[in-house]
Amino acid sequence: MIPIIDSKRQYASIQNEVEKEVINVMRSGSYILGKHNKAFEQEMADFIGVKYSVALNSGTDALHLALRALDIGAGDEVITVAFTFVATTEAIGIVGATPVFVDINPDTFNMDANLIEEKITPKTKAILPVHLYGQPCDMDKIMEIAKKHNLYVIEDCCQAIGAEFKGKKVGSFGDIGCYSFYPTKNLGTMGDGGLAVTNSETLKNRMIALRNHGGAVRYYHDEIGVNSRLDEIQAAILRVKLNYINDWNKKRREHAAFYNELFKDCKDIETPKEIDNVYAVYHQYTVKVPNRDEVHKMLQENGIGAMIYYPVPLHLQKVHSHLNLKEGLLPHTEHDTKLVLSLPMFAEITEEEQRTVAKTLIECVAKCKSAMTAV
Repeated sequence: MIPIIDSKRQYASIQNEVEKEVINVMRSGSYILGKHNKAFEQEMADFIGVKYSVALNSGTDALHLALRALDIGAGDEVITVAFTFVATTEAIGIVGATPVFVDINPDTFNMDANLIEEKITPKTKAILPVHLYGQPCDMDKIMEIAKKHNLYVIEDCCQAIGAEFKGKKVGSFGDIGCYSFYPTKNLGTMGDGGLAVTNSETLKNRMIALRNHGGAVRYYHDEIGVNSRLDEIQAAILRVKLNYINDWNKKRREHAAFYNELFKDCKDIETPKEIDNVYAVYHQYTVKVPNRDEVHKMLQENGIGAMIYYPVPLHLQKVHSHLNLKEGLLPHTEHDTKLVLSLPMFAEITEEEQRTVAKTLIECVAKCKSAMTAV
């Protein structure tokens, strides 16, 4: 079996460092908002290239509290995409706002910035682009539109830690950038974790209060907040892993290039594309294939841990049925969610494993095509 990701291999490479730090935290007696949390926030701000970061307990809360910090709520609209994990729109719904969907660029799976302006109304308060699969969005165009219409920008970087657009880290363009440290992420911890980054001291202070029950001073509460603190053990683990993220992302890019080479002669497999001047980090290596569901089933039967991210776009899911959005609204999104297939991708994958994945996929696609032709 070749898994979609193998966290055990990564752990084996840093086991001694991680276990030392975790034991030290356990011995310290300081488990919440301690020295590792503070140090990690500074290290992440430096890494992204922003002034401030706020460590949280999930990427979902990072998105949620970013919207709260910008006073986005009931009656407001947020422009985003339907081709993403539900947390993106879940956060919008939690604050009482309404997601307004734009279609994707089929080359990148990301928000088509050329379609944003036609969705802007007097209720629009923000644009929420998603750097899906670790591929940066066209942030120049998005920021230009936001400035023109006086809109906030919240970047969903939950799959894109370390990705760059024109030499600048994603998350540093908008008002707030949001990250997830779920275990399968490029920078993943051993539990849940998240982060919000900003250049605004006001927004930083607001999110710090919101993560701690709505108060900046202990036992004094100014508004309804949440409990969304990154614990010390997870912060300590992330500090160790942060030292390796550039190397791990570089290896993912090398693996993506190798996959591209392996698939170059197979016209039925469409490989990922990068727009100009980006540094993608390939949280997922996602191809488009015909007969996707049958191909996926065959891969699983042959021990290849491919996954479908995501099979049904959010505008057609029950959670957003109240919006009364119909099929056909987002043609590229709806088309590509029927074709996408993510292949095993992690820093430690071997060339031999990649060759096996590629060979098996090519064979499965050919068999499905032959079967369909016969019918």
